[in-house]
Amino acid sequence: MDPVTPETSPPSEAADRVRVLLVDDERLMRAGLRLLVDGTAGITVVGEAGDGAEALVQVAALDPDVVLMDVRMPGTDGLEATRRLQESGARARVVVLTAFDTDDHLLDALRAGAVSFLLKDAPPEAVVAAVHDAARGRATFSPAVLARLVRLAAEPGRPDDVDLPVPGGPADPPDGITPREWEVGRFVAQGLTNGEIAETLFVSTTTVKTHVARLFDKLAVTNRVQLAIRVLEHDAAG
Repeated sequence: MDPVTPETSPPSEAADRVRVLLVDDERLMRAGLRLLVDGTAGITVVGEAGDGAEALVQVAALDPDVVLMDVRMPGTDGLEATRRLQESGARARVVVLTAFDTDDHLLDALRAGAVSFLLKDAPPEAVVAAVHDAARGRATFSPAVLARLVRLAAEPGRPDDVDLPVPGGPADPPDGITPREWEVGRFVAQGLTNGEIAETLFVSTTTVKTHVARLFDKLAVTNRVQLAIRVLEHDAAG
């Protein structure tokens, strides 16, 4: 299942190249990531790090745009490194790329300041898209991760320091949004992909994309995560 990403066009060749730092304790993984993203669609890998402490040094020295950060590493792990980068005011945006997708890892990554959360089984094109989206300040989550955020928001006793909306019962669509558009928005909030929404509603994927694009415009959001939050907030208030 492809990760959830904003409906944006691929960057042009003339666009500024995105400078990326790779952080993973496995050398083979770093080599694979370098082969995947370096020189691809306007991306340049400027350095590597084998743990969080080295990542902090490399960010200070290289000033990358995006850091592809593993979670579990010896010494300073990826979550602590992300937290320290946030506290230091570094401009680099962190994309967590991990094989571990527990609730604790997800929430800790968001608390630490990560902009995106992807699993290591994500398709190569999704990783490339996530790098560009992160450079633009846009979030990317795997569909399963977005669905988990929705579930966590609904659970009683969730941590108060996690800024998640609490969903409620169905509500009428906001002014200017059609019932079908809002239905699509609710499916997005459940973590469904465009293809899955199309199958559920018996429409084409192109039709779903059109509805999503209209929701982006009408709700003044730039990605599916923001759209899901707006849907949940509205339904909770209704």
